[in-house]
Amino acid sequence: MSSELKSKVVGLYKHLQYLGREFPGPNGPEKIRQQIRDAFLKNKYEADPKKIMALVAHGRYVAKEVEALYSLKKYRAMKRYYD
Repeated sequence: MSSELKSKVVGLYKHLQYLGREFPGPNGPEKIRQQIRDAFLKNKYEADPKKIMALVAHGRYVAKEVEALYSLKKYRAMKRYYD
């Protein structure tokens, strides 16, 4: 794996782990962080650069979805506070 791809994968992993810290629900943070780790370990031996880029793109999509969930959660909390 080239160093550029490796840095993208590591950066995505760190970003997803960071987002998982505040995941809602009982055992939410531990559960989501373990799922992230398992997904990355499952694809650990992938060598095809196109497949790796597709997996990184999917990971970015998941990160955007989690960020949208957090924004919605914050919006709803503010709405309750001011209503």
